[in-house]
Amino acid sequence: MEKTMETKIHCKTCNTHLADLLLDESYAAAHPEIVAHMAECAACRTELEDLRATVALLDTWSAPEPSAYFDTKLRARLREAQASEPEGMWDRMRAFLTFSTGRRLRPAIVGAFALVLVLGGGGTVADLYHHAAVANQDSPTVNDLKILDNNAQALQQMDQLLDSGDGSSSSPTT
Repeated sequence: MEKTMETKIHCKTCNTHLADLLLDESYAAAHPEIVAHMAECAACRTELEDLRATVALLDTWSAPEPSAYFDTKLRARLREAQASEPEGMWDRMRAFLTFSTGRRLRPAIVGAFALVLVLGGGGTVADLYHHAAVANQDSPTVNDLKILDNNAQALQQMDQLLDSGDGSSSSPTT
């Protein structure tokens, strides 16, 4: 008795595998059910062809070269920013922390962070915040409803993005 298992794949499932089909040539051999679906479904086949065309177009694009004087201009602007006198105490402090190596301040900063960690960690070890956290916990049903609401909002936003991407929007001209 020969057992054959025919699996039908939906377009949504096939769409999740499009990137793998596009980037990995051996992926199609490992998943013949996806290849069979692509042979039957014109929409999924068109989607894959569109993705291949997009990748081919991106392969032809080359990034513009920076200006020959980019590094020189950048160094000059950095020297100007370092040489300018900050206006107030907070600006001077920010400039010192931004432009200096901070080797003299590193031990003090490390000590301050260690103190914050010890004080902050001591409260959780002593179970001071446990009572407030327990009182603010929602039931599993409320958490599930919040997740469903967030998912519905995300789907609405995706639908709006898809509707606005139908070609009705015009691209800006330069």
